[in-house]
Amino acid sequence: MELIQKTPDLSAYLAADEAVDHDHPRVREVAGGLARHAEDSYAYARLAFEFVRDTIPHSQDSGDPRVTWRASDVLEQRTGICYAKAHALAALLRAEDIPTALCYQRFDVVHGLVAVRLDGAWHRQDPRGNKPGVDARFSLGREQLAFTPDHAAGEADYPELYAAPHPAVLDVLKAATDRPHLWETLPTAL
Repeated sequence: MELIQKTPDLSAYLAADEAVDHDHPRVREVAGGLARHAEDSYAYARLAFEFVRDTIPHSQDSGDPRVTWRASDVLEQRTGICYAKAHALAALLRAEDIPTALCYQRFDVVHGLVAVRLDGAWHRQDPRGNKPGVDARFSLGREQLAFTPDHAAGEADYPELYAAPHPAVLDVLKAATDRPHLWETLPTAL
């Protein structure tokens, strides 16, 4: 699948916004701590991915009712669903000047992940969090995402790369009173 930048200007994929708030002190603190252990951009991107995937539980898996959507809140509260975890990873990567896009897949509902631009190309990564049956890994080669769509069943990979969260995603996150409420309103398509 060919990934499509929705915004031609690559600098848009380095920008801060209300959800990917990489200018927030908490994001800067975490990014700085990770950067001290990385010898290059690739190593930093892998460390940031593993940090979000492994240290911030997916709220559905952990049973946490809180809904986070800002990267800084995800890092502070240590919880989030796929979209929120994608916002956190995008913020950590952008904080270290690594262009990062938000992208999506469609299953019963829309699933969020990121694409990182390294070695002159976009590479999708899924920081959702591993569990039995889910084994997402950081890779610039063959993708190893949390889920693979069954195209025959109507599931899909959306090829678009967004500089900011898709409004359908951000709106439901911001409106949710708790995770059970969010689960009732998740978008089923973009």
